[in-house]
Amino acid sequence: MATAGTTPRHGPPTTPGRGPLTGVRVVELAGIGPGPFAAMLLADLGADVVRVDRPGGPGLGIDPAYDVTNRNKRSVVIDLKAADGPERVLALAARADILVEGYRPGVAERLGVGPDACHARNPRLVYGRMTGWGQEGPLAHRAGHDIAYIALTGTLGMIGAPDQPPPPPANLLGDYAGGSLYLVVGVLAALHHARVSGTGQVVDAAIVDGTAHLSAMIHGMLAAGGWQDRRGANLLDGGCPFYGTYETADGRHMAVGALEPQFYDTFVDLLGIDGELPDRHDVARWGELREAVATRFKARTRDEWTALFEGSDACVAPVLSLGEAPYHPHLAARGTFADHGGITQPAPAPRFSATPATIRSGPAQPGADTDDVARDWDVPELLRPPSTDPQPSSHPQRKASS
Repeated sequence: MATAGTTPRHGPPTTPGRGPLTGVRVVELAGIGPGPFAAMLLADLGADVVRVDRPGGPGLGIDPAYDVTNRNKRSVVIDLKAADGPERVLALAARADILVEGYRPGVAERLGVGPDACHARNPRLVYGRMTGWGQEGPLAHRAGHDIAYIALTGTLGMIGAPDQPPPPPANLLGDYAGGSLYLVVGVLAALHHARVSGTGQVVDAAIVDGTAHLSAMIHGMLAAGGWQDRRGANLLDGGCPFYGTYETADGRHMAVGALEPQFYDTFVDLLGIDGELPDRHDVARWGELREAVATRFKARTRDEWTALFEGSDACVAPVLSLGEAPYHPHLAARGTFADHGGITQPAPAPRFSATPATIRSGPAQPGADTDDVARDWDVPELLRPPSTDPQPSSHPQRKASS
């Protein structure tokens, strides 16, 4: 971990093995879902992320030792309801480049750690706010989860068979794709601006905004008449018989993405039904084509089909489980997954030629790094016994997520 005197706050040199964000200091106010994931990504890329945990433990219902979204971080425990709690956070913010919080709008302000209070201590600070609905709008103060956010954006309504309710896509589309990744893009862009101008700013990352943004191409296709506003009727939503998933003889599945003509020709040839099929461009006969493909796939097991398509450009792949994925030869060769501390987990991404990112430490345990952070960040306030007097303000409310 970084030590005092080796990580200047602004314009630091990068360190091999630490990632391109070496020297960047991040304060994460503990929450669940997209905020911690965004902070993990910053930590994976080399930032020194200090997670401010609350007394009583984390909100995620698993042992903190297994919460890999807290890897590569350090943790201190601060009671924001105590009289001196906000001052401790502000002391960290004064020495940070980025702060990430995921409370409902107005809660950080009532706790005394909102943007104005932090910028009074550190005008260069990038203040990242992660919510589902955003900082303003009729729903801004309402509780919610990933599935409700993506429902309003139209993206959930795109997923699934037309004769069944849209299936929940875990919490990947909203919390992490539309939330965490947009927060990271936002705070890094604002960090660049702060280093050029000397002025920080607030980044309002709302899951509804990010998830809607992800559908930009689809909206263009819709406007051009190339997309129907209903499920299971389009090229990329399962409506197309050569872009979808099929059950195999053993109850497993294969994924097919043979969109281009040359890939489609290879696909049907290896599938063994070339010459028996309707024209791929005849949308009216897509149901017939899909039935023929589905029947053929049920003739063999998933592993048999995998072996048959191996090495071809048919754009066909087996649908693997979470437990199987790390052992696929391609992912194993690339090191897409890593074992650290007895936990198999995705390795940091993306990859950098000069400043590779690594898993440097396991999940931060609440409060375990207080002494080191106090020394490295020069925040002696962290070492004083916390006040037992309550702060006369509202309790924090985390954004309901995942």
